[in-house]
Amino acid sequence: MATDLRETIPTFGEKQEAGGDEVSLTNWSALTSTGFARSWGEAASIALVAVVVVVGLEVLLRVAQVPAYTFPLPSDIFASLVGNFGLFWPHLLVTLQVIGIGYAIGAVVGIVLAALITQFPFAEKIITPYILLLVTTPMIALVPLLVQKMGFGVAPRIIAVALAVGPMVMINSATGFRRTDLAKIALARSYGATTPQIFAKVRFPLALPMIIVGLMVGAIFGMLTAVGAEIVGSGEGLGNRLMFYSSRIQMANFWAVIVLLATMGILIYVFFYWVGKRWASWQA
Repeated sequence: MATDLRETIPTFGEKQEAGGDEVSLTNWSALTSTGFARSWGEAASIALVAVVVVVGLEVLLRVAQVPAYTFPLPSDIFASLVGNFGLFWPHLLVTLQVIGIGYAIGAVVGIVLAALITQFPFAEKIITPYILLLVTTPMIALVPLLVQKMGFGVAPRIIAVALAVGPMVMINSATGFRRTDLAKIALARSYGATTPQIFAKVRFPLALPMIIVGLMVGAIFGMLTAVGAEIVGSGEGLGNRLMFYSSRIQMANFWAVIVLLATMGILIYVFFYWVGKRWASWQA
């Protein structure tokens, strides 16, 4: 049996000089390692590839005469997204509300627990089994039970999102807190710094890159959990619209909702990429 959290749960951290392929803000994916377009030429090339892919798909579907109920034309999806956005908007607001509240709760609790277990090893031994349980249990499976106990309001979905976000933020934040250079802590103590001062001035700033990674991963997991919860236990939200449109074979509307969700995921990624560049670029 492993005795602490870092030995029992996979962590996301920057690649060490000694080797390893852990996940971090700079190698979490191919995009983060290369960055976005650095010039208008690169941006135009990226846009051109996207246009070619969409137009090519449009032509292929028309030539193959694929039925709209199997896969609608990209032009039909775009027309549905623009023309029916008024129908999607109320459900988009509901989904954003669930994600926002659940994410805020999960992120705060995750960071607090990460600080707690890194300062008090005994607390880690108590908390670790429950974190493992949360990480390995799909939170969507709990939604029907929460709905049965709390009704079809937003509360069950918010709880599911918070339970999905919290462990991801905690694991990454705890990894960051542990990787603080002990020499810096010793130096701070030699100058008379207290434990809270060391945490605020040394541990937290040095752990910030990993905290941002945890917040980014948690946000994406939170969005996926919110959509899944709306599919299995809600009468509103974008997840519910997916079920509604698929049951009525309104595939243009279905894929329009998919485009909205994909855009939300990309915006989440871009936002935390920018935050990492702004507040943790010194890591590079």
